[in-house]
Amino acid sequence: MTPTIDGASLLAEVEAFHRRFNVFPSEAAYVAVALWDAHAHLLDCFDSTPRLAFLSPEPGSGKSRALEIVETLAPQPMTAVNASAAALFRAVSGPNGRPTILFDEIDTIFGPKAGDNEELRGFLNAGHRRTGVTYRCIGDGGNQTVQAFPSYCAVALAGLGSLPDTIMTRSVIIRMRRRARNEKVEPFRARIHEAEGHKLRDRLAQWTEQAREQVVDSWPEMPEGVTDRPADVWEPLLAIADAAGGDWPERARAACVTLVTASKANDKGSLGVRLLTDLRDHVMVGIDRLPTVAILDRLNAMDDAPWADLHGKPLDNRRLSRMLAEYMTADNEPITSRNIKTAGSVLKGYYAADLSDAWARYCPPPPESPLLPLPALENAV
Repeated sequence: MTPTIDGASLLAEVEAFHRRFNVFPSEAAYVAVALWDAHAHLLDCFDSTPRLAFLSPEPGSGKSRALEIVETLAPQPMTAVNASAAALFRAVSGPNGRPTILFDEIDTIFGPKAGDNEELRGFLNAGHRRTGVTYRCIGDGGNQTVQAFPSYCAVALAGLGSLPDTIMTRSVIIRMRRRARNEKVEPFRARIHEAEGHKLRDRLAQWTEQAREQVVDSWPEMPEGVTDRPADVWEPLLAIADAAGGDWPERARAACVTLVTASKANDKGSLGVRLLTDLRDHVMVGIDRLPTVAILDRLNAMDDAPWADLHGKPLDNRRLSRMLAEYMTADNEPITSRNIKTAGSVLKGYYAADLSDAWARYCPPPPESPLLPLPALENAV
């Protein structure tokens, strides 16, 4: 009979193994990565699997090393650099079992100098869900048939910069940075340390099998405010933490709040949401209407905004009109410019009333005003 393994102690060993070779940006990152390593052994117990993304603005930040350590702990690791979508979905649906895909240098696939790579993006998005499949035509000439290839698998990514929004929102994001002079790590020697990692991996596999029955029927309680896509991302990791016990349930939820909050702070949304937010918070504050020419002047004068340099050109009337027309007024009509009467002339511009419904639906809560409210008597009508 296989001896029972203490899940909390084992996860602590996994975390300690990462700490030997990785300097992560926060305690929350160590917790999340250790839980992700374990969850990869129990994918069939979950409805979805989060992507694990090690990202940094500069090389030499430890991303590839972090992926190397994950490789020693994950089941059936498959290292991919510049792999095509076709190669990946065939590997996932192949006869050798589901691999854990480790995708290094992902910026060469989705970076600013790369193409859109819609097939790979589609594979990574579809494989987030257990029901996800990729459809391909099989056969020659007129004898082709459509076949569904399963895409569900665990994926860890490492790269410079960012990722497409659809992948970012499905990911636990670890923002790596270069080690400071006082931050030391143990040199990773594959011939020595891979074997140590594999022993931990094998014990993880044994423990997760013991915990399978508890995990498969679990509905972990989410921290307050974690809903929708972030809840999908964290549900498997919290289920693992609850099964491990000890202080892992508490640490996991604290890590969840920390990393979800950080991802929201770094998430500027789509360019359209950024436009709506800047109009609300910087351009039309306290104004019920504004001519287009004034809106463009104010947007393009913002130092920390992208409007003065959109692919080498400032935001103009035509693009502003096209972007805002994607959103609707409260009457379910596209937002368009309207006539605004000014002294001696009529100009085209936008009304806050037309934008208010889109502001409420798409923009984050407005920043609190630093000004104190006026005394009640001064506000009386």
